[in-house]
Amino acid sequence: MVVPNTRDPTQNTNYTSSFNRRASRKSNVSSDPVPSERQIERLKQMNIFNYGYDDDQGDYKTQLKDHLGYRYEVVEFLGSGSFGQAVKCHDYKTGSTVAVKIIRNKKKFQYQAGMELKILKYLNEHDKQDQNNVIRVYDYLVFREHLIISFELLSINLYEFIRNNNFEGVSQNLIRRFAIQILQALKYQMDHSLVHCDLKPENILLKQQNKSGIKIIDYGSSCFIGQRIYTYIQSRFYRAPEIILGIPYTMAIDMWSFGAIISELFTGFPLFPGESEAEQLAYIMELYGVPPNEVLNLSSRKHLFFDDNNSPKLMPNSRGKVRLPGSKKIVDIIKCGDDNFVDFLNKCFEWNPMNRMTPLEALQHPWILEGLPDKVLKHHKKMFSENDRKELVQ
Repeated sequence: MVVPNTRDPTQNTNYTSSFNRRASRKSNVSSDPVPSERQIERLKQMNIFNYGYDDDQGDYKTQLKDHLGYRYEVVEFLGSGSFGQAVKCHDYKTGSTVAVKIIRNKKKFQYQAGMELKILKYLNEHDKQDQNNVIRVYDYLVFREHLIISFELLSINLYEFIRNNNFEGVSQNLIRRFAIQILQALKYQMDHSLVHCDLKPENILLKQQNKSGIKIIDYGSSCFIGQRIYTYIQSRFYRAPEIILGIPYTMAIDMWSFGAIISELFTGFPLFPGESEAEQLAYIMELYGVPPNEVLNLSSRKHLFFDDNNSPKLMPNSRGKVRLPGSKKIVDIIKCGDDNFVDFLNKCFEWNPMNRMTPLEALQHPWILEGLPDKVLKHHKKMFSENDRKELVQ
């Protein structure tokens, strides 16, 4: 009779020694407490990061049908960015389908995601009825060193919407429906002293693909007034001039971005598509002239774009083109004969943030009000509180 070996084979010293030698040859890792640069490079080549769960950029190696935190099953890849990845998941705890962000395993992105989570929880808690067009955050967990955040599942973003329309622009009636919802979100944020800091078409999503309801997403760069974390923010095409010029910013930067988005929805292309921050400023000056001294005198970066007399340094772009301040009007670019629409945009693009139209003022602008059917207009006016009306009178 053969007696089975019931001992743990790893307790055999010869076995253990042999195993360790093989592991050492495989990984080329010595027993030294501090690995050499050569060993670290070897580890990178073998993609051994976070016990093999991450790639060399700190992104989780996500696979379809895989689980996240033993709760979410990955059913579709939605996209990726500097933060990490976004996936569509089945939530086995609630039985629902959700969007999940898998944050990159880097301190910078984990901190930023933590701030976004904190801000969204605050905004959601103060909007129990979900009336202010801000994405809902559901839950979060930490799994294999990654912050996992679940959100409501939305549809395509406005950039994809414009692209699907062959970059031809859409009707003012549809733009108006989008504008009212974005402004309602911005007014809600302003009521809570919050600056989004990265408003752009990619961060405005349709609730459903064939309907006009939208929600604002991506509050990773956002901050409350008085608690600014970042000084250089916003995607370039939608960046307010005070950011380029190094002037302390307010909630007015979101209104600048909003104006740029509305213009792009109408034409199908960005209004200020600068290839650099210098050309970005040149595009703006081409339509609105040189910034007033009251703005330039606050700038910490004026020397980069202006001489000692506040005259702009006219710099050619990569194609050799020089843009002359005040040489064009916005109506020349968007080719629209609707004076109210042109005025609406111009009020979003005031150089001085103090003079820029606020979300509340925009919601009462003739371009918004005159384009609404009577039934919708009555509902629209109900959204304003008594304090809002007093503010408009002042």
